[in-house]
Amino acid sequence: MIDTSQEIRVGDVVQTKKPHPCGSSEWTVTRTGADIKIRCSGCGRIVMLDRESFLKRRKKLISQGPAPV
Repeated sequence: MIDTSQEIRVGDVVQTKKPHPCGSSEWTVTRTGADIKIRCSGCGRIVMLDRESFLKRRKKLISQGPAPV
């Protein structure tokens, strides 16, 4: 089931449940759609996840990106 109660925006900074091997658990959303592209705030690694996996791994929203026009 997809959670639509909180929309995902480009520019969102999210915290994941498990940290990345570099030690950072903060990620910035760089693309949305059926797949979500995120960039690690620690090392800059880019990862693409399907929306369902992203929602499972996300712990909390740290800061929200700009509102879509």
